[in-house]
Amino acid sequence: MLTPFDDTYFMKKALEEAETAYERGEIPVGCLVISKNTIIAKGHNLTEMLQDVTAHAEMQTITAAANYLGGKYLKDCTMYVTLEPCQMCAGALYWSQIDNIVVAAEDPERGYRAQGGKIHPKTNISFGLLAEESSQLLKRFFKEKRGRF
Repeated sequence: MLTPFDDTYFMKKALEEAETAYERGEIPVGCLVISKNTIIAKGHNLTEMLQDVTAHAEMQTITAAANYLGGKYLKDCTMYVTLEPCQMCAGALYWSQIDNIVVAAEDPERGYRAQGGKIHPKTNISFGLLAEESSQLLKRFFKEKRGRF
């Protein structure tokens, strides 16, 4: 059966969240969690608005998804995120026991892998879906904010 709800569809929705962050002056990272082809949570970085270093897109979305599900575990769920999670977010994802994570752009400097973080061993993770679109948005943001790539 053909369905319009595939990984590309959901990553495009995560990129829409990243665009919202960009428009609000936040580092443009967007994220969503799906369960049974339904978006149950979405979010973007809010660290500047909330003045909270923990207000990353992933943290916002994990909390919203857990509230939606009525429990702390994100079993049978997939997260779509436009940038590789940092060590903090990877830790939260580890404890959430989420089934799948689809990442657009890798973060070779601040991503969880570069920092020695881990994802739950039962979690499937893939990289690269719409990576160029995500990377270009991030580069544009930092060029405008800091005058560099």
